[in-house]
Amino acid sequence: MALKHLLVKKIIVMFQKVLIAEDMDFINSGIKTELTKLNIQQIDYVQYCDEAFLKLKRARIDNVPYDLLISDLSFDEDGTMQELKTGDQLVEKVRNEFPSLKIVVFSVEDKTFRVQTLFNDFKINAFVWKSRDGLKELKKAIQLIYNSNKLYVSPHVANALFKSEAIEISDYDIFLLECLSNGNSQEQISKNLDSKKWSPSSISSIEKRLKFLREHFNANNPAHLVAITKDLGLI
Repeated sequence: MALKHLLVKKIIVMFQKVLIAEDMDFINSGIKTELTKLNIQQIDYVQYCDEAFLKLKRARIDNVPYDLLISDLSFDEDGTMQELKTGDQLVEKVRNEFPSLKIVVFSVEDKTFRVQTLFNDFKINAFVWKSRDGLKELKKAIQLIYNSNKLYVSPHVANALFKSEAIEISDYDIFLLECLSNGNSQEQISKNLDSKKWSPSSISSIEKRLKFLREHFNANNPAHLVAITKDLGLI
């Protein structure tokens, strides 16, 4: 009986101190309800990114750090002055300051490039899409990242995110696409690259890279390429 009791206690061990950054009260309430079911002892929430960052720092100074941050990406502006205005900015700053903190993003965002950036650049541990089953997925994600070093991503975006033919989109590629979306010719793009001291800047190199991007995104022409990459959130 004693052994059985110990095993049960081991199963329900979970993060003990969690911070939620979300500006919608009803969503905060829903998240808190689900987290309570996971035996999490302290659940705090804030509605501003600056406040979230300061709260994490204060907790570390007081030697009672948070185990987990759950953050949205979009925060409505209400006139309150904020240095960190988006969840992306918050996550980036938190990851630099707290490299070992577990981070879950809970958002309606589903643009592949943006989600890729969160995993590749900001090293989040889970991305949960806000949907009808979002809170159930959130519980699953939290349990997974607590018990392992695995990453979690909602099925809605997983196929696009981890498809085998995915390529790394660089700042150079994004600049080319932005120039293309502004109606710049390849000659103009070349001059723009020269002014930024970026290379390669030759017209032939630009033409070759744009051709590669068109083929990768199955675009019929430059205008179609711009439309597709806008839909994906690249530009």
